[in-house]
Amino acid sequence: MTAEPLAGHSFRWPVPPQDGYTVDDLFTLPGLPPHTELLDGSLVFVSPQRIFHSRMIDLLMTGLRSTVPGDLKVFREMTVVLDRRNGPEPDISVIRASAVTGPEQTSFEAADVLLAVEVVSPDSEARDRDTKPRKYAAAGIEHFWLVEMTGESRHPVVRVYELDPVTKAYALTGIHHDQLKLGVPYDLGIDITTDALTQL
Repeated sequence: MTAEPLAGHSFRWPVPPQDGYTVDDLFTLPGLPPHTELLDGSLVFVSPQRIFHSRMIDLLMTGLRSTVPGDLKVFREMTVVLDRRNGPEPDISVIRASAVTGPEQTSFEAADVLLAVEVVSPDSEARDRDTKPRKYAAAGIEHFWLVEMTGESRHPVVRVYELDPVTKAYALTGIHHDQLKLGVPYDLGIDITTDALTQL
């Protein structure tokens, strides 16, 4: 599963097996960059993130953790195993506390995830808007948020989706521009104004 190094470089890019990588490979291949994801058996390397991405995750993490019930936990950038060939890494996940096994844990099963959040980046736009939501829904994750900047003011917007048990697809339940006030997956209220974001 390795290729010859490029001229002048000692690094060997992994060559995928004929049927693609598996989640086991994702956790055992040496030298993968941090936050590598697995989608449809292919490794996806993450580009350096922008300030909006980092701050937005911090803002939502703080808000989610401030009211999280005792039977749930909030994590950032942890692999969620959807199936043998898919291990994406949502920017934020709300997990059942019973699924947390200890400090060495590197992943969660989809069945233990109540909410997956993706903050859109230029390099991941198609994955965040299309590929990942479809896969999260197919795996039965009940709630999904898509977060991005809109307009000339580059204002944060959070689109909130809930899984339709009939279609097994996400249905849009709200678009939030200033205050994110929800009753699911639990009661929460988060200030998502530009001012709140820039104060971080």
